[in-house]
Formats: sequence, structure tokens, C-alpha cells
Amino acid sequence: MSLPSYWREIPQRYRLEASCCTKCGATYFPPRVVCSGCGCRQFETVNLPETGKLVTYTIIHVAPSRFVDQVPYAVGIVEFDGGTRAMMQVVDVSEDKIKIGMPVRIEFRKLYSDGEAGVICYGYKAVPA
Repeated sequence: MSLPSYWREIPQRYRLEASCCTKCGATYFPPRVVCSGCGCRQFETVNLPETGKLVTYTIIHVAPSRFVDQVPYAVGIVEFDGGTRAMMQVVDVSEDKIKIGMPVRIEFRKLYSDGEAGVICYGYKAVPA
């Protein structure tokens, strides 16, 4: 990820901000410009809750170069309380203890560093609640 695109995404990265369509009420994370449900372009910013449940997951054994030191690791789709979904890494739980439907809490953590002196990228990870 380039430095400019990283800085453009900060509001959603730091505050779990989503966009809520003012016409139909659909919520999107990350925020969108056009609602896929009704085509509206007017949104209000909402903060997502920090809890949810794991809808599905997979275990990654062959990872992209930035994450090779974390293999194996779990990535899942979390449904926040309220229905909005997002994909994120599932951490602090062994592979055999991960269950679909398990309650999770969303935490803001380091994802990776971009080189020795590069930008440290942060994001959300799901931990068992």
C-alpha cells in the first residue's frame, strides 16, 4: 500500500467508521460513495460497534510476503452487531478453537511494517469475546 493511500484511509482505520445510506439505511465498511442497494450517493458517517460474531473463516497456510512470518493464521468475516460485515484476521485463539458463530471483539492492532524504515500499518483484528 502506498503512503498516500494509507493516509487517506485513516478515519476508517482508527475509528471503525462506516457509511450509512441516508435513503435505504444500508451500512458499508469500508465506506462507499454509491449505495449498491438503491444507488444513492448521500451517506452519513456512523461508528460500528466493537463486537460481533464470526460468520465464516479460513486458515491461511501460504501467505503473501508481508504475512509469511504469521503462517498459519485465520482470516474471517465478522458480522458486527447491527449486521455490517468486514473481513479481518482472527487472533489470540488456536485454529482448533475457532468456531463459526463465536462472539468476537474487534481490536485495533499492528498488521505489518512496510520494510525496515517504512510505514507501520495498523488495522482491525477479531479476538474471542
